[in-house]
This record gives sequence, structure tokens and C-alpha cells, in this order.
Amino acid sequence: MKSKILPLFRSSSRPFAFLCGLILLSVLTACSSGKPENETQPPVEVSTAMPVRQTFHGEVAAFGQLAADSRNALSLSLPQAGQIVATRALAGQRVKRGAALLEFETDPATRSAYLQAQAALTVAREGLVRTERLHAEKLATNAQLDAARQALSDAQSALAAQAKLGGAQPVTTLRAPADGVVTALDVQRGQHVAAGTTLIQFTASSALGAQLGVDPASAADIRVGTPVTLQPVYTAGGAATLHGTVAVIGDAVNPQSHLVDVVATLDAPVRLPAGTALSGTILTAPFKAWAVPRDALQSDAEGQYILQIEQGKAKRVPVKVVAPDGSPIGVEGALDPRAPVITLGSYEVSDGDPVTTQKTKAASP
Repeated sequence: MKSKILPLFRSSSRPFAFLCGLILLSVLTACSSGKPENETQPPVEVSTAMPVRQTFHGEVAAFGQLAADSRNALSLSLPQAGQIVATRALAGQRVKRGAALLEFETDPATRSAYLQAQAALTVAREGLVRTERLHAEKLATNAQLDAARQALSDAQSALAAQAKLGGAQPVTTLRAPADGVVTALDVQRGQHVAAGTTLIQFTASSALGAQLGVDPASAADIRVGTPVTLQPVYTAGGAATLHGTVAVIGDAVNPQSHLVDVVATLDAPVRLPAGTALSGTILTAPFKAWAVPRDALQSDAEGQYILQIEQGKAKRVPVKVVAPDGSPIGVEGALDPRAPVITLGSYEVSDGDPVTTQKTKAASP
């Protein structure tokens, strides 16, 4: 039985070997006549721009409100004691210069002291006239004449002092010293107040400023005199943008807001009420950086980068964005100032790919 199987096996293996030979021959023929394994990639057409060094200003976000500049705010008071007869203004009211704010009745003791000083002045004036007549008749000495003149001078000074203390008028009307806003009314009708008590907090229209707060980490980048752009938060109808400059920078964190206080003066008076919520940006100190179009910036898992063209091929250059707003943006990195930056078409190109360029232009600010 074995002698029969063996010839059968040998006869069936010949077609199989022949088939394998044909397959091998076709593979070798295909390899010898086919295209190269690494086919040359055609260049990608891209648009470019030249990188340039440019001055940038960073921006710091700021939030706050329109309020009285503490350097120009006024506390209105009267030098005499007395009673509030009537109030003519409300807290938050905008008033014109000379407008009546309240009426104040002078304390009787202050009024009496003024009347006494006035009577003493009358007596001193009459006494001087009498002494001068006696002196002319040789009935009064020079010393008596000098004493009478001194008494008149003292009486005049005493009356002026009582007038400054508020005794000249039984009822005094407190008026607005300028166009502005009554920021606080600290008294009520019928209230008795002591001399020098603050009656009204007043802010002139030209003295309104922006009381802002900024992130403590960004406060060190702000300088006095740098521009500020502000926008009312809740004003309907698109209120006009406000412009100003930084006047004061705090050196401590406000315990209530946990921000650093910044005071900005406005370039022009505004018609907005005090307390209006504001948001805006403050420019930081200027710095130099590479200016490139925004569409040149790319990012992946390794970070942000741009592509420059060197010897007809794209070269990856890692960068750090230092001025992200607008276009061009500001970046820092090992850029070649003579190599164009790929803009349009950069997402179709990888590091080392051949490229062909359209017209190259500089990154305009």
C-alpha cells in the first residue's frame, strides 16, 4: 500500500512547484518594472508673509464702577451748629452749580454771639469818635486815643470771626459748588448737627473717575499714565466707549474684592450716573516681539509653532504667543527674519515638506 501512495504524492507536487515559480517570477517582474517605493511629493502652493519686529502692548482685564475720584471728592459742611430745616436734593441727583441742596437754621447761641460782636463793634466805633473829639479839645490823651482805636480793631476782628463761624445768617442755604452729583446725603430734615458735621458728599462732574480692580498677578505690568478703555456693563443701546489713563495703582490686595485697586481718570466728562458698572482693558508696558499673521500660528501636542520656508521646504519653529489679540499676533521664538512665514495653506504642510510660494508680503500691524 505504501508503494502506491508515494508515486501519487510525487506526481501531485510538480504542478504546485510550478505554480510557486510563476508567482515568484511575477513578483520579481513587478518589482523591477514598478515605481520607486518613495515617490517624490509635489510642492504645496502656500501664501507667505515676512516676520517683523514690532512693539506690542499687553492688555489687562479690569472691572469696577464709575465713582468719585477720592482726590477730588468734596464733603460739604457748615462751620456753625444748627438744625436742618429742609433738604432740596437726593443722593445720586445730578445738579447744576449754585443749586440749593439744603437749608440750615443757625444755632441760637452762635447767632447770639454774632449779634453781641456786632453790638460791640458799634460801641467801639462810637467810642473812637468820642475819644477823637475829646482829643481834639485836649481833653483826652494820646494813650486814650490809641486805646479807642485798638478797641475798634478788636471789635471788627471779633465780628469777622463770628461771621465765619456762621452767625451772620439766621438761615443758611447750602448750594452746589459746581456742576456735579450728590453722592451722599448724610442728614435728614429736623436733625440737629454740630459745627463742622459733614452734611453732603458731593462730586463735580469733572471729578468722576473709574474705580477698577485687576488681577494681582497682572498689576505689576501696569504703569501710571497708560491708556484705559472702558465700557458700561448694563447700559442698553450701546453706550459710547470711555477712554482714560491710569492715575493710581494700589500696592495691596483689596480684602473685599481680592483684586488690586486701580484709579483711572477719564479724558472727558460723562453723563453716566455714579455707580455705573464698568469693564475694560488696561494697556501694559510696551514690549518687542515677532509680528506674524494670525493664520500662521498652529498647535499640536508638542505646542504652538509656525512654519518658515528654508531652501524650498517648510521648517517648523516652536513659538510662544506673547500678544494674542488682533492680527498680527506677537510671538517669541528662533525665527529667521529672512525666511518667509507660511500663512494660507499652512495646515496642509508638515515639517520638511516642499512648498512653492505665492507673493510674499510683510506682516502689517
